[in-house]
Amino acid sequence: MSRYFIELAYNGNGYNGWQLQPDAPSVQGDINRALTLLLKRETSVTGAGRTDTGVHASFFVAHFDSDLPLDIPLLLFKLNGLLGHRIAIRAIYPVIDEAHARFSALSRTYTYHLSVEKDPFRHPFALRVHPLPDLPLMNEACRALLRHDDFTSFAKLHAAAATNRCRVTLAAWEERDGQLVFTIRADRFLRNMVRAIVGTLLDVGQGKITVEEFNRVIERKDRRAAGRSVPGHALFLRRVEYPPHLKL
Repeated sequence: MSRYFIELAYNGNGYNGWQLQPDAPSVQGDINRALTLLLKRETSVTGAGRTDTGVHASFFVAHFDSDLPLDIPLLLFKLNGLLGHRIAIRAIYPVIDEAHARFSALSRTYTYHLSVEKDPFRHPFALRVHPLPDLPLMNEACRALLRHDDFTSFAKLHAAAATNRCRVTLAAWEERDGQLVFTIRADRFLRNMVRAIVGTLLDVGQGKITVEEFNRVIERKDRRAAGRSVPGHALFLRRVEYPPHLKL
C-alpha cells in the first residue's frame, strides 16, 4: 500500500465545507467519488483540515492510499475531467508511509478579504464593510494574537477539539489592490477561529472596542466575549507547509 498527497484548489461556493457530510455537498465527498470511480475500488481522501461552509482554498492538501500501480499524469488528467469547475487538482505525488495531510502539517496560512468599494467582480470573494476600519489600529490589536496561545474566545461553541491552544506566528492587515487583506499563520486553527478573530478585529477597527479590550477578550477564554463571525465567502486557505522529507 502506497500513500499519495494531492495538492488542489477549490471554490467553496455551494459546498458545506471540506468535510464529508451524509446529506450535503462537500469537497471531500466529490473527490472520494471521483477517485473511487477511477481506481475502481472504494477510496477516501484525508484533508489537511476542515474548512467551513463557503470557505475557499487556493492551496489545499489531502492524502489517499492505494495498492495499485498509478499512472499519475493520467490520473491527474482524468480527475480534473471528472470533477466540476469548482475543484482543480494541481499535483499528485507519492510520500512516505508516515506522512499525514493533517497531522504532518507544520503550519497553515489563511487570508480574509475586505472590499474598500462596491465591486461586482470581487463581491463573491470579498466582504464589503462600512465604515471602513482603521488599519493601523487593527494591526496594533493583532500583536495580542502573537502573545497568547489559548483561543477559546474564538472557538466554535461546543466544538469537540481536544485543545484550544494554537501558536500564531503571523497576524497582520495590509492594503492590497483595492482590498484590505488579513493574513494569519498558525500551527493549527480551531473551527470558526479565523472568522471570529476577523469579526472582533473589525470591532476594534470600527471603534466599538479598544485594543486593550481586544486583549481582554482573548484572556476571558469565552466565545461570548468576542465579536461576530464574519461570512465565509471572503476566507481563503492559502498555504499548508510540511517537512520536506515527506515527499518521495
